[in-house]
Amino acid sequence: MKRLLMIAYHFPPFAASSGIQRTLGFARHLPTFGWEPLVLTAHPRAYEHRDSGHIALPAGTVVEAAFALDAARQLSVMGRYPGFAARPDRWISWWLGAVPKGLAMIRKYRPDAIWSTYPIATAHKIACTLQRLSGLPWIADFRDPMAQDGYPEDRKTWESFRRIEEATLRRASRALFVTEGAARMYRERYADLPGSRIGVVENGFDEQSFAELPQEAEQGPLVPGKVTLLHSGVVYPSERDPTKLFAALAALAKEQPAIAETLRVRLRASGHEMLLRKLVEAAGVGHIVELAPAIRYHAALQEMLRADGLLVLQASNCNDQVPAKVYEYLRCARPIVGLTDPAGETAALLRRAGVDAIARLDSEEEIGSLLRRFLGQVARGGCRAPDAAFARSGSRRARTEQFVHLLDECVGARAN
Repeated sequence: MKRLLMIAYHFPPFAASSGIQRTLGFARHLPTFGWEPLVLTAHPRAYEHRDSGHIALPAGTVVEAAFALDAARQLSVMGRYPGFAARPDRWISWWLGAVPKGLAMIRKYRPDAIWSTYPIATAHKIACTLQRLSGLPWIADFRDPMAQDGYPEDRKTWESFRRIEEATLRRASRALFVTEGAARMYRERYADLPGSRIGVVENGFDEQSFAELPQEAEQGPLVPGKVTLLHSGVVYPSERDPTKLFAALAALAKEQPAIAETLRVRLRASGHEMLLRKLVEAAGVGHIVELAPAIRYHAALQEMLRADGLLVLQASNCNDQVPAKVYEYLRCARPIVGLTDPAGETAALLRRAGVDAIARLDSEEEIGSLLRRFLGQVARGGCRAPDAAFARSGSRRARTEQFVHLLDECVGARAN
């Protein structure tokens, strides 16, 4: 069996992001296709949110945690910390611990390839160093674009992102993205590189996680007497700005109070509750919008299965990206309301799944019209769920099989 050194910041006991599921999915399914995962992650002290619950991994899976600190929490004095300790991100100290530990893992386990995953840029920096020292094939999992127009906002951080991005694109055997739009952007940005080095492996859902849920998971309304529209996950202030949604809810409450009274919009684990609370109060929709704290992953899946509708928020400045949570939404087979740019990758995915409830996130009028249509369909029992066959094609097992084909190509090319 071949071995893969997997470098990932987001790994249990980390808790607070659905992004962890991509690494877990690969690690669970790689042995099925002849690859043994060797995970190199960060020390739990670097995680602000932790979950000590059991994770299902193949027996004997090697997981090594390297020294790492969160500069914002562990290197700050009166809330301030040096900029160099947070470039490219607050976990750059992880590089100091992960490189020697990664080299030790390479000597001990002799992996056939390296894989690293963003959105923690330090992971690619670690992998770049280990690849240079070992000569192993390296697959860099970008997921989404790194250095973008206006992101990161800090110029020095942006420059750090761009340096790591370019070094990664030029050293890695493959660079992977989760949408064709993001891959196309990078083929154009690095036109001097062979286009075949930039590929796509979409996100997905893990069927095992759904199989582990109790049979009663889908029984009963989420909020008795209410039509519940659920957003599960982080609500970024720019990329998922709910301002127009709140305005549309306020208009609905004013024009049709009886209908609005039946609606509950739950934002679960939003990550920006102070800002959102101010926006909710300013719009006067506190009786409709509920800000709910983070819960464990399986509990979050159960909540999705019981919601009347699942809410997607994705602004046009993320047209080349798809929230990972959408694939779990599709598997839940609940009606989906997509507030996103019709020209973006998220809308395209929803349409392929048979979802037509789409409105622009920055259009109060479109959102209001869509909400009225959604509530009317719920009342008539006519809300259409996503296409089941399409949804199931996005399993983590299928994504891992696709990923393994690329791995085998990279290792085979090195052998030749």
